[in-house]
Parts: sequence; structure tokens; C-alpha cells
Amino acid sequence: MKKSSILVALLGVVIGLLIALLVYRIGESRRMLRVSGTDWRKVSLILQSIDENYVDSVDRAKVSEAIAAAALSALDPHSSYMPPQILEESEADLTGNFDGIGIQFNVPNDTAVVIEVLPGGPSEKIGLQPGDRLLKVDDTNIAGVKFPQDSMVRRIKGAAGSKVLITVQRGREVIPFEITRGKIPTYSVDAAFMVSDTTGYLRLSKFSRTTEAEFVQNSLDLLGSGMTELIIDLRDNSGGYLDQACKLSNLFLPRRAMIVYLEGLHRKREEFRADGTGPFQNLRLKVLVDEGSASASEILAGALQDNGRARLYGRRTFGKGLVQEPFFFSDKSGMRITVARYYTPSGRCIQKPYTEDYDYEVLRRYESGEMIHADSMRVEKGGILPDVFVPVDTTRAGSFYVACNRKATAMRFASAWFDGHRQELSQIDKYDQLLDYLDRAGLERQFLDFAKRRDGLAPTAQEWATERQYMMTQVQALVGRYSKLGDKAYYHLFLQIDDTFKAAMAE
Repeated sequence: MKKSSILVALLGVVIGLLIALLVYRIGESRRMLRVSGTDWRKVSLILQSIDENYVDSVDRAKVSEAIAAAALSALDPHSSYMPPQILEESEADLTGNFDGIGIQFNVPNDTAVVIEVLPGGPSEKIGLQPGDRLLKVDDTNIAGVKFPQDSMVRRIKGAAGSKVLITVQRGREVIPFEITRGKIPTYSVDAAFMVSDTTGYLRLSKFSRTTEAEFVQNSLDLLGSGMTELIIDLRDNSGGYLDQACKLSNLFLPRRAMIVYLEGLHRKREEFRADGTGPFQNLRLKVLVDEGSASASEILAGALQDNGRARLYGRRTFGKGLVQEPFFFSDKSGMRITVARYYTPSGRCIQKPYTEDYDYEVLRRYESGEMIHADSMRVEKGGILPDVFVPVDTTRAGSFYVACNRKATAMRFASAWFDGHRQELSQIDKYDQLLDYLDRAGLERQFLDFAKRRDGLAPTAQEWATERQYMMTQVQALVGRYSKLGDKAYYHLFLQIDDTFKAAMAE
């Protein structure tokens, strides 16, 4: 009994020592690491502590990537870190070219269909045609298996000079094409054409390195066709290079006219003014804008509006008044840091407020009624306000139209139509000729039959009376895209139901 008591006592002493040691270790591990909220020492101490204390070996590259992304995202909505692949894709989009085979395609079902073969590109030279269905890239089957579209693009793209085997279905034939990839130009002018005897229309999708050259060439072509007034469509143009926005503004403004000025904590005020050499200073201008017009688009729109050179039509622009400067790392990653705010000639900074739901702010405009009522627009909300407000028409897209879009019915119909009418569509190269063809084609009845047969969709008489023009214009535009006119046909046809364009033409 006495021995048992002694063992219990000894055990208590040992446990007490262990607890004391554990408490000591815990106390030691909780030593205070002094930091200041105004320096970067906390970040250094965190990394040092991970190196000295973490239970396993650390993947430093993974941690570094996470820190870089998190740090930049804490600054503002537009400062960002870009891993190598994202940086490469971003730079390629804005430099005006990328490496690839030179095709544009849609995926109406689960099989990619070639919409356009870029002139002079590798695919055109070897014989790919609009309407070809892509079955394989090298040995990988990409048809009928719901292959992700972004993965498909990555497999098709590759370094200039490398080869890729593209297997396509053309009618009943299966044809393999070995294509040598090359430099493929990407265009910022989506379409340019005359919409009346004296009015030209030019749709600009972004501000890339080639934007000024493209814009000038297309404008000169329109002037040669009798243009005395130009409608510039900046809707859904998310921006790009600042210098290109300044160069386009310079085309229209007199000497010393302010285009934009920049200013930031570490950037002294820098002004950009017109040099007076612009060739289009006497050309009448109208500009179309909407909630998708951002950054460089807003610089151009603001410069033309503030200098009294153009009237703006549409809705309040996105509201991005920040300038990002690129920085590059030796591992081919990079970052864009906001270094300044830009101001229109009248001193407007059009950056919208940073809110918790910043990425969804445009959706909130629908909820607040701003997209319907002009008096809901406010300067303090950011963006550039148009001179002529054009609301969103919510009456034309009814349940049948929405259901067709959800199932890509119109796109699939256009693809099927081209399969059966390849020869005649491929020969059309004039807009009037296309309109005549579409009028005689009987598309309405055949589209409705297709929608009912393939997707089980049929509008009521009331729905079709409301949605017919909107739906059939989309169908005609998608069919017309398969002609030699390509995107010119697509955008030209859509102008028939474009209220913002009609408002500009009416004044």
C-alpha cells in the first residue's frame, strides 16, 4: 500500500514537470514579435517564422504566388498579379497578335464549328473552311465529349513554327490537316461600313498596339465611300493601352486641346494634349457607349465630349479611372499596379467607388432602375454620362427568346443552315446581296421548325408577335456571319434592332 502511494506521488511529480515544461514551451512560442502597421516587417516575420517553425517542408513558389495575389488584390479592384500563362495571354491580346492557326470558332452544341478562317493565316493557306467541325487536335478527341472551350483553345494555340494536326468533318468527309502555326493578327476594329450615303459606322472592341493604324485605315476607306459623319461604337470596349486612346483622340482634336491628365501620389501631374496634326478634325462624330465601356474607352469618350467634338449616346460607362503600370518578373510572371488616376479635360475622375460588391456593380444598376430611367444616373456614381440616354429595352427578350439563347438554338440553326447551303453563302461578298438572299431563304419557318424539333421550343402567338423581330434578326446575323462578309454582316444586321444606334442616326 505504501509502495503504491509512493508510485502515485512520483507519477504526479513527473506529470507536473511535463505540464510545467509544456507551459514553458507554449509561453516561449508566444513571445511577442514587435511590428509596426506602417512597414512590411510583419510579412518578413511571417515568412521567417514559417521557415523556422512549420511542421513540414514548404513549397516556397506556391506560398509566394499566394502572397503576391493577395497583396495586390488588397490595394484596389484593378491592381493584379498575373502568373506566366495569364500574363502571356493578356499581353498577346493587346499586342495585336498571337501564335496559332488563324480560325474563329463557336461551340453551338458540343462540337466546335469554324466561323471564320482569317485571311492569310495558316488555316486559310492549307484549306480549312467556315463550317468545318473540329473533331481532333493531334490525338485528342474534342468533339461530342463536352471538351472545355478554353482547353480547346490552348491545345490549338502554340509557338509559331510548330505543327498541329487538326482533324475536321466537312459534310460526310473526315479530313486531317497538318498545320504549321504562325503569327496571327488580332484586330481591334470589329467592323467598319457605311450605314447611309454619308454616315460611316466603326465598332472598336479594344485598344491594342495596332488600334490607331487600324482605325485610320478603316476611316480612310469610309471617307473614300463618301463618309462625312462617323459613328464610333465603344460599347463593351473594356479598354487597353492609354497611348492608343490618346492617339485616337488626337485624330479629331485641334492643337493644344486637352485629352486627359494623370496624377498619383508617386506620379506628378502629366498632361496629354492634341498636337493639331489629326486628319479628321472636321469630321462629324457621334459615339455610342454603355456600361461595358471602360478605361481607355472612357478616355476617348471623355476627351471628345469635354471638347465639344462628339455627342455621346447610350448609358453611363463602367467607371474605371485608374491607370495600371505593368511590372515583369524574370520567371515570366508579372503584375499591374495602379499608379495614378486619370481625369477628363474638365477635371472629372470617372472612377466609381470601391464597394464590397464592386464586381457586380453593373448588375446593381438594373436593380436600381438606372438602365431604364435617365434620372437614376449620377455623376458621383462614376463613369461618363451620355448626352442622350437610351434605356435597355426589356420588352423584346421574352421567355422563348431566353429559352433559345440558353440552348444556343439560333447558333446551332445557323450552323446547320450553312451545312446545307455552303456553296451559295460562301459566294456572298456584298451586304445588299446578303439581304436579298436572307429575304428569299424562308428562315423564319425553318427556324421555328428547328427549335420545335431539336429543342422542344415553340412560342405562343403572343410571344412571337413580341419577339419575332429580335429573334429573327439574331438568326439572320448568325447565318450572315458565314458569308464572306463575316463580322461586318453580323454587326450590320444587328443595327436594325439597335435602339442606341437609331437614336444617334435620328439626331
